[in-house]
Amino acid sequence: MKTFYVSSLPLRDVISDVAREFGTDVTESCGIFEVKIPELFGCGTITGTDFDDGLGLIRYDCTFKEDVIFEYSLDKVHPVKFLFCLEGDISHKFMNESDWHEIPKYKNAIVASSAYHGHSVRFRAGQRTLYNSLELERRKFQGKISCEPHAIAKSWRDMLNDVTAKKTFYHDGFYSLKLSGLFEEWNLYDRTDFLMKLYLEGLAYKILTLQITQFQDDIKSEGKKTLLRKSELKQLMKAVEIIEDSLEDLPTINDLASEVGLNANKLQQGFREMYDKTVNKYIREKRLETARTLLLNTDDTLSAIAARVGYKSQSYLSKMFRENYGLLPSEFRRDKEQRKFRPDEGLNLKEPYNT
Repeated sequence: MKTFYVSSLPLRDVISDVAREFGTDVTESCGIFEVKIPELFGCGTITGTDFDDGLGLIRYDCTFKEDVIFEYSLDKVHPVKFLFCLEGDISHKFMNESDWHEIPKYKNAIVASSAYHGHSVRFRAGQRTLYNSLELERRKFQGKISCEPHAIAKSWRDMLNDVTAKKTFYHDGFYSLKLSGLFEEWNLYDRTDFLMKLYLEGLAYKILTLQITQFQDDIKSEGKKTLLRKSELKQLMKAVEIIEDSLEDLPTINDLASEVGLNANKLQQGFREMYDKTVNKYIREKRLETARTLLLNTDDTLSAIAARVGYKSQSYLSKMFRENYGLLPSEFRRDKEQRKFRPDEGLNLKEPYNT
């Protein structure tokens, strides 16, 4: 086990301390600081930058040859850390406590130490670990709070206003699909220098906003939570698979949600985030797309097609088809030879109708 010691703030000095521990140099570009992990210890980079009002971002993309602990200790109040694990897993503990908190992939933790107590973060040997930490110095951040944030949970407000760090705060959960999307955007953003600095500052505030929203959702009872977590994406995809394979006899939305292990609110929110539509609208479009394919590629009767896509009658299929495509299924089938509507062009759906 190798331990590296960090005893400075802000983040530019954190990076300098890490570089000193590694026995290497720091590179800087427009206020963004980076250190490369020497081959002696492994490979990867640690990158960080500070912004006004007490916010900062640091990213660890590391593969170490042996288990590694970073100890962050200094004689002042430490920032609140919002830890997001994207690959691998990390462990966290407060330095005045003995228990480690495991933070695997797709999970995040909000950690605020009491008094001047620091933090330890542990990396496992031989695996790529990618995690982001949004850091917030509460005293500096007070200047951003221009009104009492009554809409935010009291426990969060108390933590944010605890500028002298009277209490320890720890909360963990799985981060949302929206937060995951922000981190993926960060991975893909390829600008440098000043534009990257501006981008990261905007990103930091977006992360903080979504983290507050997620905390509000975390403290709800399970059946009332609405935010889909990154870890629940497989369950959403399973719901999509069931819809596409069972158009003829679909379960209710509540039964579908239960079958894949989500509540109905999360299922609906997941479809809005992934497809920008409700579950019902997704089902309706999938039924009509399937009906259109069957009209083009089979000689099935309209009654048979209606049954295969889950419509109660041929007349109801005709009604929905006309409302959405502007012509009857029989007209569409008759005109296909003239390629009035080319298979590779598709048809634009009109405004949604209920299934």
